[in-house]
Amino acid sequence: MMKDEQTANALIAMMVARPSSTLIIGLGNPILGDDGVGWKVVEELSSQFGVPLGKEFQTLSVKRLTFDCASLGGLSLMERMLGYERVILIDSLETGQNPVGAVRVFPLDSLTDPTAGHSASAHDTTLMTALKTAQAIGLFVPTSVDVVAIEAKNVYDFSEDLSPAVTKAVPLAVQAVINLLNKENP
Repeated sequence: MMKDEQTANALIAMMVARPSSTLIIGLGNPILGDDGVGWKVVEELSSQFGVPLGKEFQTLSVKRLTFDCASLGGLSLMERMLGYERVILIDSLETGQNPVGAVRVFPLDSLTDPTAGHSASAHDTTLMTALKTAQAIGLFVPTSVDVVAIEAKNVYDFSEDLSPAVTKAVPLAVQAVINLLNKENP
């Protein structure tokens, strides 16, 4: 198969909708202290649901549910989200406006700083711009993207451990995701 044909087949596969499907993705770096909280929350959720990371799970209320973790934002994250109806992103944010460990839930498009967290990098575009571009060229992008953000401070220290305040926030973030899942699908 020629490289152009492989690329075309990959694009077609990304355009195929996964009806009534939800991707729950933890963002961050698990070796940078509190930055790894998104991964910890997703690991806890996948454990509660009894589903290994990266595997799809069938439930009564959500036909397809997939748990995953990622370290990159922008275009890479957008590519991972293609074809899903709904996405829930879990990430650390360091705004300084909330106590460390505070959990907030909001739609992605209400993020006041589109470069916050892992939705962008200096060598990439923001996740919002990547999603708009994908939609403009006809790819199937999620109709709903929610963010579960945990206020963090120690996101640059090499450690596989979360700070005590962020550790206490993990069950709260897990419950926030479950609350989102229990809401009627958009």
